[in-house]
Amino acid sequence: MAFPGAQVLIIHKNKTLIHKAYGYHTYDHITPVDTTHLYDLASVTKVMGGGLALMKLQEKGKFNPNMLLKETHPSFKNTDKADFTWQSILAHQAKLKPYIVFWQTAKRKNGRYKWRTFSYTQNKYNNIQIDDEIFLHRRYARKIEKLIKKSPLNSEAKYLYSGLGFLLIPDFVERTSGMPLDQFLKKEVYEPLDLDRITFQPSKYFPLEEIVPTEIDTFFRHKLVHGYVHDENASMLNGVSTNAGLFSNARSLGTIGEALLAKDDKIFDHQIVAQYTSVQFPENDNRRGLVFDKPMLTYKAGSSYVAESASPSSFGHSGFTGTFIWMDPEYDLIVIFLSNRVYPYRSNRKLYSMNFRPDLQQLAYDYLLKNKN
Repeated sequence: MAFPGAQVLIIHKNKTLIHKAYGYHTYDHITPVDTTHLYDLASVTKVMGGGLALMKLQEKGKFNPNMLLKETHPSFKNTDKADFTWQSILAHQAKLKPYIVFWQTAKRKNGRYKWRTFSYTQNKYNNIQIDDEIFLHRRYARKIEKLIKKSPLNSEAKYLYSGLGFLLIPDFVERTSGMPLDQFLKKEVYEPLDLDRITFQPSKYFPLEEIVPTEIDTFFRHKLVHGYVHDENASMLNGVSTNAGLFSNARSLGTIGEALLAKDDKIFDHQIVAQYTSVQFPENDNRRGLVFDKPMLTYKAGSSYVAESASPSSFGHSGFTGTFIWMDPEYDLIVIFLSNRVYPYRSNRKLYSMNFRPDLQQLAYDYLLKNKN
């Protein structure tokens, strides 16, 4: 099996073509998936969290992609990353390493955690909640920033997917807006769209029965991850990050997708949307927009998680846990697929080998092309 259950939502010209839930939370067939239930979005958070936050700050004149990292984060001034533009960071063109496993850096050689890292009791110092039994020291976020500063760079500036820059965005949003990332997004995007089923830290606001479990973690937490973010690095930022952390149902994402495709500037400045959803470095064979992913510059069957019929103007993102959202302004089409393909273990890659997401999306295009008259 590729996944125990899923939600599918396809919207065309603001009309819902299909909105269904399938299967169960897990393979034990106890809790059926409902369309209201929340999935861990993983890297879809980059666009539905980080991208939207930066776009709103840009509307307010407080950010633009040409800003240098040392301008938004002065502590990077004397590092080899100081002069990276946010355009290069957001388009994965900045020579940054893909990932740092921060929880492993908190371990001693004997396997035990260092002082001022993890604790199995919550107190005023260890108050970042990883799950019900693991708590991180409140100052460890500074260590994460230091490790990013010291991380080696790749030898040349070319497309390489990296989540490191997205770990720095929440701090910038809070310093610039005066609100934590989650509150800023709620005020600027989610509440204006009347969304109440998209959130960080879902176990604070929803019963576990409405949150789909993610994975039996055999690496870090050694238990079922349920109600807390799956991504370890996002968990170390208290579950509020822009590399991962958001939970949502398909309908909430669809509403945001409709707002992104709209031309009325009611929620998003459509010129800024166009900027973020345009290819930034085509000369470097980099298909990426600003935060948003794009179709391959030259389509290769079997190598893309996007349908062959997706137009060059289309945009979206996928997530490690088995999630996907794609918006196509040429067709006025939104395709959303949410699953927990990592359950019970992340080694399950059948979602990829079966080409499930591009095939699902292609069915939507085939339907529209067949019924275009």
